[in-house]
Amino acid sequence: MKKLHILTLALLSFSAVSMAQTQKGNIMVGVNLLNVTGTFQDGSNSFDLGISPKVGWFIKDGLAIGADVSLGYSHAKVDDTKTNSVNYGVGAFGRYFIDDKTVEFSKRSKFFLEANVGFVGTNSKTKVEDVETNSVSTNGLGVGFGPGLAYFITPNVGLEALVKYNLGVGFGSSTTSHQVAFNLGFQIYLPSSKARQIYKEEKARM
Repeated sequence: MKKLHILTLALLSFSAVSMAQTQKGNIMVGVNLLNVTGTFQDGSNSFDLGISPKVGWFIKDGLAIGADVSLGYSHAKVDDTKTNSVNYGVGAFGRYFIDDKTVEFSKRSKFFLEANVGFVGTNSKTKVEDVETNSVSTNGLGVGFGPGLAYFITPNVGLEALVKYNLGVGFGSSTTSHQVAFNLGFQIYLPSSKARQIYKEEKARM
């Protein structure tokens, strides 16, 4: 009975702390991996890798705004045809955590919606037998939005999955680009006072 009481208190304590993770004034910082995939077989192979670090500030409970940067690379080869693409972007994002007990499946989890806007670019080159045959570039406005899920492995660290539709509208040789990305990553949630303390400690060591 005593062990059950201790476990109940621990769960209630974690729940109370998790509610504080997304309070006004807190800071979130972390990184997402974008569409990390690879296939290798006779005559063809492909590889995709992207990374997107971000930092955000909670301007009210459950609502954070911030800045993010994205970098990506993809390679595809079919027989003698090779296509290499580089993706990049910088902009602002907003994230809203859904505070609805009916959609929760765990005290450690939180669903959220995220949207972003900023400058994006895609440059790709296609070669046949190492001779360039096509070059396409799209640079301009990028917009993305989608749902996600954060699972807190500790009160301050959350693993997350995010599905996002990204649209690029630009002025390059290709005027639009579309992408549906499945992202995995993590975020660290800190009170602003704790973040300032860490910054001062790191600055003192330099």
